[in-house]
Amino acid sequence: MWVAVDTMSGDLGPAGLVEGSIDAINQFGTSVVLVGREDILGELILGYTFDSDKLKIIHAEEVIGMEDSPSIAVKTKENSSLVTAIKLVAEGECVGIFSPGNTGATMAAALMYLGRIQGVDRPPIAVPFPQEKGPPLLLLDAGANVDCKPEYLAQFAIMGEIYSREIFGISSPKIGILSNGEEDKKGNALSLKTFAILKKLPIKFIGNVEGRDLYGSGRDVDVVVCDGFIGNIVLKATEGLAKSIFHILKDNIAESNIAKTGALLLKPTLKAMKKRLDYAEYGGAVLLGVNGTCIIGHGSSSALAVKNAIKVVVECARNDVNVRISENILKYKI
Repeated sequence: MWVAVDTMSGDLGPAGLVEGSIDAINQFGTSVVLVGREDILGELILGYTFDSDKLKIIHAEEVIGMEDSPSIAVKTKENSSLVTAIKLVAEGECVGIFSPGNTGATMAAALMYLGRIQGVDRPPIAVPFPQEKGPPLLLLDAGANVDCKPEYLAQFAIMGEIYSREIFGISSPKIGILSNGEEDKKGNALSLKTFAILKKLPIKFIGNVEGRDLYGSGRDVDVVVCDGFIGNIVLKATEGLAKSIFHILKDNIAESNIAKTGALLLKPTLKAMKKRLDYAEYGGAVLLGVNGTCIIGHGSSSALAVKNAIKVVVECARNDVNVRISENILKYKI
C-alpha cells in the first residue's frame, strides 16, 4: 500500500514531511510517495537511510498556499503538490493522502477527484481529542460543514462509530450529541431532531453530552457529533487553551528557583502529559466519507505527526473503513 504525502503545502517547508515519511518507512515498513519539487525532495532524501523500493518522488511544480481560494486553486493549479497527490489516490496508485496544507483546498480536491462514498451526503472532518485515560474521543464535524441537517449529523455518528471501532479499537463506541445540557429536551432544533434519529439506530447512543465531557472528565463517551460551525469553535478554543496552559506553566516556573527545582523533579511527568496532549500522536484530522483516506494535518506538522498520519492512512485501508461506512450508511437509509 502506497501513501501520498503532499510535501510542499505546509508552513515549515518539506524537510519535516520528508523526515516523517522516511520514519514511517523505517518503523512501519510503509511505502510512501513524496509529491512536490523533485529537485528539492531529491536533495533532502540524501541524508537518510531507507529501503529505496518503498519511496517514490512524483514531481509537482505548483503549490496551493494557505491564502489561496480553495475552489479556484484546485481548478487552476492542477500541477500543485496537493492536487497531484489526490489524483494518485483517485487513480488507485495510493490508498490515501496526508497534507498539512490548506484545509479547504484539501476538501475541495478530495470531493472533486475522489468523490463521496455512496450514500454519504456531506463528508465531515473528524478530530481525535486526547482523554485522561484510554483511547481518544472523536469529534465530528470539526469544520467541513457549517450548516447541517439532522440527517447529516446522524451520518456523522455512523461514520464516527465505525472509525472509533476500527482505528481506536473500541468494540462498542458510545455516541453523544454536543449540547448545552445532558437532559433529553436540551439543545437547539438541529440537535433535538438529530437526537430523535439516533435514538432509533442500532448504535450505542447515550444522548446529549456537554463541552466538559470532551476531555474525559465527565460522561463516558467515545464519539461526539455536532455541526461544523460549533465543532470548529470547540477545536480552536481547545488548541488555544492548551497552548496557554503550557505557556503560563513555563513562565511561572521561570520566575522561581524553587519552581525550577520542582519542575526538574516533575520533568518525566510533564513530558508524559505533553505527549498525551500532543496532536502529533494522532497525525491529524481525517476527512471521512470520501473515496480514499484523507488526513489533514496542521500547517506546522512535525515529523512525528507525519509518521503517525501515514500509519493511520494504512490502518484505514487495511480495516476497510470506507467499505464499512458505505455498507452502514446504505443499510440505515439516512
